[in-house]
Amino acid sequence: MLAEQVVGTSLVMCDGASAEEAGAFLRLIEQRAARVPLQHLTGVMWFRGLELVCRPGVFIVRPETEVVAGAAIEAARAAAASGRPPLVVDLCAGSGAIAAAVAAEAPTARVTAVEIDAAAAGLACENCECLAPGRVRVLRADATDPSTLAGLDGTVDVVVANPPYVPAGAVEDAETEAHDPDLALYGGGQDGLMIPRAIVSRAAALLRPGGVLVMEHDAGQGRPLREAALAAGFTGATTGTDLTGRDRYLRAQR
Repeated sequence: MLAEQVVGTSLVMCDGASAEEAGAFLRLIEQRAARVPLQHLTGVMWFRGLELVCRPGVFIVRPETEVVAGAAIEAARAAAASGRPPLVVDLCAGSGAIAAAVAAEAPTARVTAVEIDAAAAGLACENCECLAPGRVRVLRADATDPSTLAGLDGTVDVVVANPPYVPAGAVEDAETEAHDPDLALYGGGQDGLMIPRAIVSRAAALLRPGGVLVMEHDAGQGRPLREAALAAGFTGATTGTDLTGRDRYLRAQR
């Protein structure tokens, strides 16, 4: 059976599609043309080879975060070389993408993910249980609160975080501004550094001596976050870049 589909401004015929299927396809095209994220239309997103569930209201994980997760996985594997299971904490876990990737690629790691938003924490539970069954504990809590995971203070091998860090009014595109939640975007203050600095402080308390913090940030936040890490007691702090060469994450050693 032949059905019509839109390509640009012209109509062509498509073999094998029913009128109902063609109508559904056209509606998806219309929504995408209106800048509804593709991940919301398909219900899935990909991260380091993992297929995660995606839902409106929860931040859509970005390709640059794969590099951040990779640095955390490398640190977890290095910690595992000591012969004991490394303890990894993912602060501001969102959909659970980083936590699931760490569990999948550093299979001896014990992973705890912390997320304040109820919808995101629920999705993190779903994604982690599907991709790393029984390997990730998800906690709904404020990642910046000193009481959160206080029982782990001084024992954690790796803290990884992709916190809200966007400076006020600095969202790069209309699609992000319209469809990603503000809670996951804006870091607080004009420079977006309020929450990232709080994460640095919390990580300093959680990490054991020699432990590593890996935290994503805006391209213009490298220097102030290195300074914040050193002021918090980290012995060293460097800035890692994403695949475009832009400053993208803090790596600090306790």
